[in-house]
Amino acid sequence: MQVLSACNLWSVGVPTHRRRRSCVLSRRQICFDGMSSVCSDSKHSPNDAVSPSSTVQVQDETLDFGAMLREVALSPTRRVLVASLTMFSCFCSSRYLSALALGDPSVTLEEVTPPVFSSGPLFPIEDRIVQLFERNTYSVVNIFDVTLRPQLNITGVVEIPEGNGSGVVWDEEGHIVTNYHVIGNALSRNPKAGEVVARVNILASEGLQKNFEGILIGADRLKDLAVLKVDAPKDILRPIKVGQSSSLKVGQQCLAIGNPFGFDHTLTAGIISGLNRDIFSQTGVTIGGGVQTDAAINPGNSGGPLLDSKGSLIGINTAIFTQTGTSAGVGFAIPSSTVLRIIPQLIRFGKVVRGGLNVDIAPDLIANQLNVRNGALVLLVPANSLAAKAGLNPTTRGFAGNIVLGDIIVAVDNKPVKSKAELLKALDDYNVGDKVVLMIQRGSEKLELPVVLEEQSS
Repeated sequence: MQVLSACNLWSVGVPTHRRRRSCVLSRRQICFDGMSSVCSDSKHSPNDAVSPSSTVQVQDETLDFGAMLREVALSPTRRVLVASLTMFSCFCSSRYLSALALGDPSVTLEEVTPPVFSSGPLFPIEDRIVQLFERNTYSVVNIFDVTLRPQLNITGVVEIPEGNGSGVVWDEEGHIVTNYHVIGNALSRNPKAGEVVARVNILASEGLQKNFEGILIGADRLKDLAVLKVDAPKDILRPIKVGQSSSLKVGQQCLAIGNPFGFDHTLTAGIISGLNRDIFSQTGVTIGGGVQTDAAINPGNSGGPLLDSKGSLIGINTAIFTQTGTSAGVGFAIPSSTVLRIIPQLIRFGKVVRGGLNVDIAPDLIANQLNVRNGALVLLVPANSLAAKAGLNPTTRGFAGNIVLGDIIVAVDNKPVKSKAELLKALDDYNVGDKVVLMIQRGSEKLELPVVLEEQSS
């Protein structure tokens, strides 16, 4: 029996005009009568014992169905088209029609293959970037939070959780510097010093990734920095060379190396596009003095190095400004001057010893509700603190239950302070034991108050 598609039904080679009558078959006739005849034909195998009469009947039904198709008076109706397509899909097992591949046998492969030219030596600027990458790539590591594992999805693509990122080899003792938020999931469990919080992959000279346990040495949420330590042989530990971020200029070239989206040791290049930016870190704090770059920084680059054109570390990549989750040409790095001040303390003490007033400052939202629009409002002053001895007044309640505002700090050593964040940023440049002069507003008058800084409690 010949099976016809929807297209073939329109071109049935039967001259219907020679017949005296024509019939229009319904969908029920085509689908059920036709299908039953075909199925009845296929149900009998050569070994089945059937009577000659039944065989003749099956053959007649098959022939009748073929005759039915040839007697169709084709009309461009939806029912005929749907029924035809249904029949075609039932009997044709292939999803695709065979394609006719056209070629040109008159030519040879050699004639249609273009010549290949040698790329020749690299330009000097290209060669310099290649050498910088090859020299510094071994100082960049891949860090996996122990609470987050890469997962293979159904398409075969490795999905890298947000908590995984990059890091740099700090010294030959095995200290690894990265971002606080890279291992933030593990740190949220309040691990003790010496506890394993990450897996660290280090690139060896033979090009193989070697995996080590990363134990926690110290972490600082306020600067989004953390230090791990690995027990790795010194021959694969290649410390990064640290440069000066204080001498950076907008427009100079920079390079970023990291593991974006799990693609290890990826190099991107750009320029320094801004300085002294406030970085709104994933740890929920604002970091001052940030380096802005247009080098592509994506998830997975966090904790990796930002290098200058000499290959020196000028920042630790930490954040991007984006509405899509990927690079939009605005990335930020913690300057190396901050890294140099924080990391040695984390290695030595496991924490950062900061000089501060050790008083409670009102959040900006509360200060605004109390009609404090300029300055940092003092809420609480511990009784035995140096700030209390210097005469700093807290916020209190009056006899009638009304709120009596405390001192409002508006400047530190003549540096204006407009908010809590600016106060912390101003005090960040001082150490324990330094004396500062606070300009405070108390009621309607302004006073100068000298205060000795003490260790800021965490």
